[in-house]
Amino acid sequence: MLSAIAKFVSGGFEALLAIPFIGGSIVIFSGYSALGTALVLHIITLIVTFVYRTAKTPSVVGIITSLLSAIPVVGWILHTIAAILLLASAVRDLSR
Repeated sequence: MLSAIAKFVSGGFEALLAIPFIGGSIVIFSGYSALGTALVLHIITLIVTFVYRTAKTPSVVGIITSLLSAIPVVGWILHTIAAILLLASAVRDLSR
């Protein structure tokens, strides 16, 4: 199902950004464009969830994370939460 794939992709990207020092380095060395990329991924995922009528909350949390994660420690916590929610929702979508 496309919804699960979209959530796995955006959840995987969030998980990558949640890795201490590595995620922060990716964000800083990309000139913060990694957060823009994450935002676009979450918006696309949200649109897909509307089409497939699956859980939208993980994508909304991801959008909020992308907007607030320029704050170092807050960003790490938010990326971790968003990754967990998106990946758990993707697994749930697969079992539907």
